[in-house]
Amino acid sequence: MQGQDLWEVVNGCEITQPEAEDANGKAMFALKTTIEEDVLEHIRDAKIPHEAWKTFADLFSKKNDTKLQLLESELLSIAQQAPIGETRMKRIIIHGLRPDFRSFVAAVQGWQTQPSLDEFKNLLAGQEALAK
Repeated sequence: MQGQDLWEVVNGCEITQPEAEDANGKAMFALKTTIEEDVLEHIRDAKIPHEAWKTFADLFSKKNDTKLQLLESELLSIAQQAPIGETRMKRIIIHGLRPDFRSFVAAVQGWQTQPSLDEFKNLLAGQEALAK
């Protein structure tokens, strides 16, 4: 969301009316196209991005240990049932990155042709080397 200048929209900050509709649509599109199908069910009825984001925050909050344990168990069972695809593996890697990689990831996600998993790992290694 930050890489696409939509953080204010999902965070619930006020936006002027003409920009709000466009920003809300972009943010909802971004949220719904970047999450897994089973998680999408939780925000399917959300009308605005802030509502969807709050749902995610409540769902994945560390304060909610029961849900966290349930999600961890679900993840383990999925991992044991089927191999993880390249797209999902890239998402897992992206979510584990330090915050200083956000702008790089946002740039790569904006590419028309997405890199393979190996290309993505090489790009990340190059970014890490540049950071040093």
